[in-house]
Amino acid sequence: MLHGNLPKRYVELPQICTGAKKIEAAIFRGEDFVAVKLSFRYTTATYGRKAGSLWEQLLVFPRGRRYFFASDRITSANDVERLILRIDMPGHLKHQKGDTFTKIYLSYEGEIPASDFVEDFPPDAKHFYHRNEEKIPSRFIRAYKIRGEDSPYLAGMTLNPASVYEAWCHQRGYVCFIQEIGGRKVSEGEVFAAAYIIGFFDSIQEMQEVYDKYRGWDAIEIVPRKGQKATFRWIRFPPGKQ
Repeated sequence: MLHGNLPKRYVELPQICTGAKKIEAAIFRGEDFVAVKLSFRYTTATYGRKAGSLWEQLLVFPRGRRYFFASDRITSANDVERLILRIDMPGHLKHQKGDTFTKIYLSYEGEIPASDFVEDFPPDAKHFYHRNEEKIPSRFIRAYKIRGEDSPYLAGMTLNPASVYEAWCHQRGYVCFIQEIGGRKVSEGEVFAAAYIIGFFDSIQEMQEVYDKYRGWDAIEIVPRKGQKATFRWIRFPPGKQ
């Protein structure tokens, strides 16, 4: 019920959100944004692999927006056939029989009423996404509409849809929004990444318009400037290397 028929092997540990205890952080200030860069180097490896892959996350908070930019980046210490990074996007949804939201929107499936999440079901039973290289969706947006008059959507948008390997939206006491990026062969020293927009939007149309403005980017990079405020830039990787 919790994991479905989706066997996975951990490559390196710990799980950062529960086991890292402490991560490195740096703050950057620009003319119209503040950014936080987080990093952690994995300490344990499995199946005879090496520990030491580097996770880096960049969060960019632009002035005057109800959303922020983010990216995750892994530099692998190992050769792995299908390496993934598992994240929550836009974040798990707590509720009691749909009391906190009215519907969920998945760009690759459509709108789903809250009533579909009353009873628990495993991740691969429904609303499950597995990448088909021949049929990549034009957008990858996952959102839920907060219950209440004139309430907005909270959305998580992966800007290069080809970055996403698998994603599920299932009920396990809460709506679990697990998403996996990568899922391609990675050699020692190689990098894979994904970039996102996360925040509040009044409509699906607004999400789509913002998405299309930034569609296709794979990562974000801070550019420090000596004696001046920092800037940031968007990055694209070659196809198949997201």
